Amino acid sequence: MKSKNKMNRRTFIGSASVTATTISIVPRHVLGGPGRVAPSDKVTVANIGCGTQGLREMPDMLQNEDIQVVAVADPNKFTTNYLDWSPDGIRNSIRKTLDDPDWGSNYKGIPGGRDIGKEYVEKYYGKNTASGNYKGCAAYEDYRELFAKEKDIDAVKIMTPDHHHAYLAIEAMKNNMHVVTHKPIANRMHEWKQVYEAAKKAKVTTHLLAWSDRPEYTLVKQWIDDGVIGTLKEIHNWSYRPVWEQWPKRPTDTPPIPDGFNWELWLGPVQDMPYHPHYTHNVFRGWYDFGGGSIADMGHYSLFPLFRVLGIETPPVAAKAYGTTHRYVDGNTYKWLDNDVSFPQSSLIQLRFPKQETLPPFNLFWYDGGMKPFIPEELAVDNRDIPNEGMMFVGDKGKIIGGFRGEKPEIIPASKRDAYSGNKELPPRERGRRSDTWAQAIKENKNSNGSFLYAGPVTEAINLGAVALRAKKEVKYDTASMKITNDEAANKFLTRDYRKGWKI
Repeated sequence: MKSKNKMNRRTFIGSASVTATTISIVPRHVLGGPGRVAPSDKVTVANIGCGTQGLREMPDMLQNEDIQVVAVADPNKFTTNYLDWSPDGIRNSIRKTLDDPDWGSNYKGIPGGRDIGKEYVEKYYGKNTASGNYKGCAAYEDYRELFAKEKDIDAVKIMTPDHHHAYLAIEAMKNNMHVVTHKPIANRMHEWKQVYEAAKKAKVTTHLLAWSDRPEYTLVKQWIDDGVIGTLKEIHNWSYRPVWEQWPKRPTDTPPIPDGFNWELWLGPVQDMPYHPHYTHNVFRGWYDFGGGSIADMGHYSLFPLFRVLGIETPPVAAKAYGTTHRYVDGNTYKWLDNDVSFPQSSLIQLRFPKQETLPPFNLFWYDGGMKPFIPEELAVDNRDIPNEGMMFVGDKGKIIGGFRGEKPEIIPASKRDAYSGNKELPPRERGRRSDTWAQAIKENKNSNGSFLYAGPVTEAINLGAVALRAKKEVKYDTASMKITNDEAANKFLTRDYRKGWKI
């Protein structure tokens, strides 16, 4: 997509299928043609992070005619020690995408790393060639080297652990690259503010992948606007996460760093500490240094689209949180474990929001780790229990309940729902690949629906929840100054101590 005087990778792919030493039939999806997207019109993407989620989302890009994946990066070269929701989920997804039922049959465990990412891309693009070969995906250990060397990349897709997201996004924008990121945008308030300022200045498209079209929220908003539940007082959202193993203290053993894994690079902005597999490969989310807990893992999916639809544009002004406590045995005595390294196994977070343009002040309650609201009387009268995951809107005259992201919303109790004469039908949902939204926005040079510029309230809410958990008291927050106003010591949780060379 970028206009350049010199011949770059896309120019080469589009103009030459014959070299002095190799004859190669380039696939139609690379060359373009009738019903195909020309190479010059494709969005070239570097996929940064080739762990479980990075590989799981790869088909969405590879199968999108508007996208060409041209590079991958990961500090891990190749291992089969990843953790995932099922032993064969990633492997079967790759097999299906490549139409190769035997792919990975020699691997024991769950594979990942930049070698797998590169192989995945090149096998997919090469499967329609006469030779079955395609070489057009670069692989990097260090994404900073990618930025220095790759000059014809339109966008980066960030699929790394959370602690790299902000640094990576800012570096990409400095290189005039569009940015697509997994949640969260940042796991520190200070880093979010830096990303936001960079996004305002940069002439690039940004997109938080947690955005999705949720017609359920449009219907809920209509019911609220119609006064079905009276004045909105509370929003409740609960998840059964975490699904990863959670530790209340740092490991004390020091296993060797696996071959091909750059531990210092994986740490990135975080201060030096000994390597341990309890930190890496899909368990990082539970640590304050590396992740954002269950609320960052899942809350973005439910709350970002909700905030957009309901018009929640001002961040919370206060947060209070409770989390699981821990004891350990020392001789014959139970002792308290003061945990300030990891998110609790279960938590309850209350966020106080000020008046919005179209909403009164309200409280948002987040629950995880099996915690959820008690059964409201509106469900009890219909002899119903509260679901394991869900969302509930509480007004002074009634309630609305639905799935975790508002799925199948209903006015409760049934008698109140039946008495409502307004619309009860869901609007149609946008269809297509997840990558269609951001790829089209990049091609049209506009903000996506998931733009960073719209993500401030949800990003600050989720990060403030983590601050409240660590402060172990109610914290009052001023977004303009980015400060905790009632506890000076809690302000340290808004940022981090950066390792040399990684400060944002």
